[in-house]
Amino acid sequence: MKKLICVFGWVWLLGLSGALSAAEPLVDSVAKGCEKELKSYCSNVTPGEGRVLACIYAHNDKLSNQCEYALYDAAVQLERAVQTLVYVVNECEADIEKHCSTTTPGQGRIAACLEKNASKVSKRCNQALKDVSAK
Repeated sequence: MKKLICVFGWVWLLGLSGALSAAEPLVDSVAKGCEKELKSYCSNVTPGEGRVLACIYAHNDKLSNQCEYALYDAAVQLERAVQTLVYVVNECEADIEKHCSTTTPGQGRIAACLEKNASKVSKRCNQALKDVSAK
């Protein structure tokens, strides 16, 4: 269980969750699943910069099965999203540099740039975008 909390924590601390469209529902899901623990152990913690997650981690031995499952499920979904991003970046890295180097990352702008330049983008990149339904 500690490993799952660490994975979730690192993704959260690195800011990857902010880049993932599924992040808010995952945070809400964990908040709901760990509601009892958050009230009991972390109600005085100031949210932000991973402090609430650190509090949950500090009370790892007291988590309910519901909270553990919420953390596990969120970690699995985040891992899947990160793997998807890695796949697309690996396949599209040259195209991103060539066609979208001036595009500010975030909020789907890179994907929109690749789509705008679809006729110029490599077959590998177009296939990766198709594979992950980004197009």
